[in-house]
Amino acid sequence: MKIPTHPDLLVGINTRDDAGIFKLNEDMALIQTLDFFTPMVDDPFIFGQIAATNAINDIYAMGGRPLLAMNVVCFPQCEDMQLLRQILEGGLSKVKEAGAFLVGGHTVDDNEPKYGLAVAGLVHPEKIITNDGARPGDLLFLTKPLGNGVIATTIKAEMASVEAYNEAIGWMSMLNRKACEAMQEAGINAATDVTGFGFIGHLFEMAAGSNVQVEVYSNQIEFMTGTLEYANMGLIPGGAYTNREYLADKVEYTGEIDPTVRDLLFSPETAGGLLISVPESKAPQLLAAMEHRSCRCFNVGRVIDEGFKAIKVI
Repeated sequence: MKIPTHPDLLVGINTRDDAGIFKLNEDMALIQTLDFFTPMVDDPFIFGQIAATNAINDIYAMGGRPLLAMNVVCFPQCEDMQLLRQILEGGLSKVKEAGAFLVGGHTVDDNEPKYGLAVAGLVHPEKIITNDGARPGDLLFLTKPLGNGVIATTIKAEMASVEAYNEAIGWMSMLNRKACEAMQEAGINAATDVTGFGFIGHLFEMAAGSNVQVEVYSNQIEFMTGTLEYANMGLIPGGAYTNREYLADKVEYTGEIDPTVRDLLFSPETAGGLLISVPESKAPQLLAAMEHRSCRCFNVGRVIDEGFKAIKVI
């Protein structure tokens, strides 16, 4: 299938980036994305918040500002419409928080509820951030701990502690707005957000798109409260194993890697943090900009060479 191209189509599907970008003029480019999924929590308002956050964060991953949003809804006609109202209110709360405007949407009768957003944003053509700009010598940073896929699985099993539940909900409903501002201020080479493909999956897209080799410091990865405990109990989402199988020949392990930690590196995330590749010389500015905005940011690896090779996990 031949995909149409255009000189002003600055980001298409070739790099598997977070969104598409089309240049409107010398000072403005349009960012377009869409994301929706099934509930991972019972509270409809919180589900709406999480789904909206997950979609809006694609705009931030590209360095942009959300502008317009449209609801994407699948919902059973036989179900209580008050539940749908609460889902939409949750989503709207995040659209407002992002400073964007809800302008409509589309609803389909379906046996299983699904919700998300189509989001349009704006960015200056010279300030676009993509996932294919990582360079040798860059340091890799992550802005949220991993583990919400495991916590969501534990919530469904009704085994999550109140502390683990509340922390995971907090991270999943947190817009990456401030982290985006910080990386724009510091000046970085590449970024993506960590979602369904897992940490290693999205790092692979960055490394392959940038044609570089990277290494991951497994002992410096931070996890949400309860993640390791629940994972050791076997409460790991099936998507982790699907991701791991797909990426089996893209990863190389060096030394003793905890098997549970290894699995968690592939576990799907929802509305995860930004994975950022920044020149080592600019890392202090990035950390200072993040700290100024009270954003979490920790080093998880580095870019070690030109030419894509298997990701080294040490």
